Amino acid sequence: MAEVNVQAITTQLVENVEQVIIGKTQSVQLTVLGLLCQGHILIEDVPGVGKTMMAKALAKSVGCQFQRIQFTPDMLPSDVTGVSVFNQKSREFEFRPGPIHAQIVLVDEINRATPKTQSALLEAMEERQVTVDGRTYPLGPPFMILATQNPIEYEGTFPLPEAQLDRFMLRIRLGYASRAEEVEMLDRQQYRHPIDQLTQKVTLEELQAAQQAIRAIYIDQKVKEYIVDLVRETREHPDVYLGASARGALALYRLCQARAALFGRDYVLPDDVKALAGAALGHRMIVGPAARIKDVQSEEIVQEILNRLPVPGAQTRR
Repeated sequence: MAEVNVQAITTQLVENVEQVIIGKTQSVQLTVLGLLCQGHILIEDVPGVGKTMMAKALAKSVGCQFQRIQFTPDMLPSDVTGVSVFNQKSREFEFRPGPIHAQIVLVDEINRATPKTQSALLEAMEERQVTVDGRTYPLGPPFMILATQNPIEYEGTFPLPEAQLDRFMLRIRLGYASRAEEVEMLDRQQYRHPIDQLTQKVTLEELQAAQQAIRAIYIDQKVKEYIVDLVRETREHPDVYLGASARGALALYRLCQARAALFGRDYVLPDDVKALAGAALGHRMIVGPAARIKDVQSEEIVQEILNRLPVPGAQTRR
């Protein structure tokens, strides 16, 4: 924390993205936290609320190479990862990288591709590399996938499997802007889109330093146990068919460190866990059939567990 001011970096990123995404501070903060934790984000919302602009604004804010992949049912895994092509002149196979070979990748409507194509992202998301024809190609830092899906449409979609959902650190929703915010949006876009004037605020070196710095944020043993107890409760809840994984506990752990840094602290509070639990764990849970009929949402179950789980007294480092 002494070498790099993580709070200043995160604040700059949030304020820069908010020039494009109006009135969604919490969602923007979550996206920046996901970037700091080297995680991937699933943005689930209806069309036209700024999902694509969020990804573009984040990429421009850190000066990263940006690629957009529009998932469709006829896409093949090679359309994502790349393909080896035989060169007639050199008489050798040459690798032509696919759009996944970028620093920040927007996967638009991820649930419109077939499971075979969706699975092409698994290795990239977990190991930050892709393997084509037996050769492995690393993906440049800070490799991040922001995937979008429409929760309303089900025609021609393929639900993401649990293994895929578990690789997303966060699931966020933007929602519609308020009346005043929509008027402000019209004013800002009268002559040009704000994304065209967005400038880089943080260098890749500063971002990587911040990503390392948050790992030094102190978490008391009782808060660690609080995180583990919360995750374990999701597995034992009567309305849950499949609870959150150990990867979910680690994701929540990292996010709490990043949130503490965002607010200028060098220690984690139970309030950080409460603020992030729904976004970090909700999409990793499968609600049981009986609860699904009653339209019980996974985030509601997480909140119910938080309401009855004893909160530890956090301690600062001595």
